[in-house]
Amino acid sequence: MTSTAKKNWKRMFSGPASGLLETDPEFAQFFADFAFDEVPLQDDLDDRSRMMAILAALIGSQSTETFEAMLPAALSLGVTPVEAREIVYQAAAYLGIGRTLPFLQAANRVFTAQGISLPLPAQSTTSPDIRLEQGEQVQVDIFGEQMREFSKSGPEESRHINRWLSSNCFGDYYTRTGLDNRQREMITFCLLAAQGGCEPQLISHAAANIRIGNRRPFLVKVISQCLPYIGYPRSLNALQCLRKAVEQ
Repeated sequence: MTSTAKKNWKRMFSGPASGLLETDPEFAQFFADFAFDEVPLQDDLDDRSRMMAILAALIGSQSTETFEAMLPAALSLGVTPVEAREIVYQAAAYLGIGRTLPFLQAANRVFTAQGISLPLPAQSTTSPDIRLEQGEQVQVDIFGEQMREFSKSGPEESRHINRWLSSNCFGDYYTRTGLDNRQREMITFCLLAAQGGCEPQLISHAAANIRIGNRRPFLVKVISQCLPYIGYPRSLNALQCLRKAVEQ
């Protein structure tokens, strides 16, 4: 086990809210051996991508305490504070503010404890006048030309939601700096896989990942690294959705 993994283990299992090293030492040992040793050694996924995927998966699975324990490790392995914050911000589009706010607060506690000044540098690149146009262009860049004028499509009664997808989900979030489109699509894939019940969207974003360069072998590695944090059912479900995206 690496020194960083040992720190993760102690932080997760010996904090004031858990103390599992004392109460459940057997579980603490075999989980740590699996999650912090066997799983990372399975493939060659780089540390930054692995930790970004795990942070997104922890948000998607609503694992606030584990997220707060893992964030310092992610920062020590090269994830920047801005990147970590962007992962949390983007979660709001896929989980809603009620399920995202606790993670924003947890991240700020970690940043403050590490002496990182808040607020972090701004990353927005749009304005109210251009967010729709810019967001729709990002949709085209990621999903293809069929997304052109997506904001005007669909039944009239729900067309406003398609407009919001372009202007808010993509125009407010994906146009921000701090993460590129490949990183954002990987994060979205993890957010959807971890929360479950989003299979159509997961298939769509698996296909989008592949389209912009996050190929199937890469996504299999991402799912593998998230498995200890989201469990086997949702991991196997994500693999099945990835297979369907490849078939399409």
